[in-house]
Amino acid sequence: MAKFYTINSMGPVPEIWIYGDIGESWHEETTSAANFVSEINAIEAQEITVRINSVGGSVPDALAIYNAIKRHPAQVTAAIDGVAMSSASLIAMAGDSVQMAENAVLMIHAPWMVVAGNSSELREHADHLDLWASAMATTYSRQSGKSVDDVMAILTDGKDHYYTAAEALDEGFIDGIAESIAIAASARISPEALARFQPKTVIPEKSPGPTATIKEINFNAIENSQSETDTMENKTDVSADAEKIEREQAAKKIAASALADDAARREDIRAQFKPFASREGMDDLQAKLENDTNISAAQAGQQILEVLGKEIKPVAGSIRVTDSDGAERFKADAVNAILVKAGLADAETRQANKGSPFNGFRLLDFAKASLDRNGISHTGSDTMGVVGVAFTSSTSDFPILLESVMHKVLQDAYATAADTWSRFCSIGSVSDFRAHNRYRNGSLGTLDTLNELGEFKNKTIPDGEKGSITAGTRGNIINVSRQMIIDDDLGAFLSLAAQLGRAGRRTIETAVYALLAENAGLGPTMSDGNTLFHATHGNIGTGAGLSVSSLDADRVLMGSQTDVSGNHFLDLTPDVLLVPLGLGGAARSINNQEYDDDSNKNQRKPNMVRGLFSDVVDTPRMTGTRRYVFASAQTAPVIEVAFLDGNQEPFIEQQAGFTVDGTQYKARLDFGVAAIDHRGATTNAGA
Repeated sequence: MAKFYTINSMGPVPEIWIYGDIGESWHEETTSAANFVSEINAIEAQEITVRINSVGGSVPDALAIYNAIKRHPAQVTAAIDGVAMSSASLIAMAGDSVQMAENAVLMIHAPWMVVAGNSSELREHADHLDLWASAMATTYSRQSGKSVDDVMAILTDGKDHYYTAAEALDEGFIDGIAESIAIAASARISPEALARFQPKTVIPEKSPGPTATIKEINFNAIENSQSETDTMENKTDVSADAEKIEREQAAKKIAASALADDAARREDIRAQFKPFASREGMDDLQAKLENDTNISAAQAGQQILEVLGKEIKPVAGSIRVTDSDGAERFKADAVNAILVKAGLADAETRQANKGSPFNGFRLLDFAKASLDRNGISHTGSDTMGVVGVAFTSSTSDFPILLESVMHKVLQDAYATAADTWSRFCSIGSVSDFRAHNRYRNGSLGTLDTLNELGEFKNKTIPDGEKGSITAGTRGNIINVSRQMIIDDDLGAFLSLAAQLGRAGRRTIETAVYALLAENAGLGPTMSDGNTLFHATHGNIGTGAGLSVSSLDADRVLMGSQTDVSGNHFLDLTPDVLLVPLGLGGAARSINNQEYDDDSNKNQRKPNMVRGLFSDVVDTPRMTGTRRYVFASAQTAPVIEVAFLDGNQEPFIEQQAGFTVDGTQYKARLDFGVAAIDHRGATTNAGA
């Protein structure tokens, strides 16, 4: 097995020669980055020199090598002896000091691959290449001081960018220039590797400068002098017997540690595959991933999700995009499956759930899948133990999964619950739980005429009025026990969530009508010391039953309201009629009928209040005969419902249960209700 690097640990400053293709080569079997990382970690030195003469290779391996060099505590000097091209240039950036021979060449370009497949697969590969390019850009940016965007512009223009030592120094990719090194004396670059760059042997001429620019590189002049390299490698093997034994013992320790780590990795991968053992093709995938030492358990879990995802047909040909570790995909698919199972899914959710790998899952199965996805072993645990770990593990998705389901059910129930308050109240927002003022400014009335001297009069700015509103918190806690999960009792906790959602809507409804009912139906006390409906406010009509004439009198009363300063009429018109449930039919009849039924039958008069109200609201939360007339809440708000930060829907928070054997979910709604102005409403006690 060939190696793309050689380590000479003799002497005060160990040297690493990277003189070959990086990682797994397509033309010969080579060692992987894992071997390199293991060997460099075994070096105990304060300084290391990494010498590079390579046309590149595997980007993932190059990134691993780069990070291994960066992690090493030694002061590392990266020396570009010949060429550092493609991913080899990436490794060069790992040096604390990057030096380049004056006759060496640096080449940077975007990663590329050879692929085959349909359009969707090719787009996926293109996304992968963009991801690798982004990772590389971060590395080049850190060394050169260029912005990541500037480096990405270099990588994504479709060109190979060659730099002489002087040019590389000018661009910030290296820190210094060393004496000339004859490339042919030690290069081990294969003809197959060189063939990748044959069409690009001419370097584009750069702008004139003090340093001469290389125009052409004759790669055929670079000799693959294997005999000289072998001689150099043989020299590195010359050492005292004691040093040789010491190195062999160190190698054995490293090998033993690597074997132990690999055994643990394989066991974790087997745990990831266990829930899907019955699926076709999973055994082959498991064996492949176990035998690939570069694959972690987390990466194996991602590949499992990708295989499962391919079984789901896209809706209307769309491509489903997932996050890097599959957490959002797992949660979304699981939530859909639970809602479908509970009979609470809409048509869109049912369509998205077709072919889901979670169809038929019990809640206990979701708990196990959450643990497996995060590499948490539950082998040997009974069902109570499995659910307990799923609830309490800091990395488990299970509590979040249930929270998402309950949150959706709660908000759907809240949104569909009937209410009447939103039909005549304004909606506002507050930033905290302090009292928030609502100001109403005075007016200047009309403009004054000039006096006999043609002078303008000074006008006093009238005082305004102020109301206020304060938000508070309403909510409850519901408990989900481990027993409910084991019994697969979906209805038990989803019905609680739905009830909480409807309760949130009813809570606001109750608060609004309780406010109106204060002071025997005259509403709350305002900042001026009077009730919302008061004789001084001019918004209480003479008691009269529902009729065309009495509603017209209510209209006139509202239209006579003046502004804060009393300078001009507001010309408000009725919009909503609010009555007790028993008067709703009569109210709608009067509002819609063509003629005034109280007029002379032989000389019927047209109904002068026909269509006066855009909405008639009747509610069982009011009794008796009192009615209220409201102007549009957008034009003249009277009662405001304010939500904290504008969040009009309740939300759920989850915490591990202390007094319950499971977990707890707290539903909360932050809002306040207040009367902020009297001018946009009137009341009539009726008869």
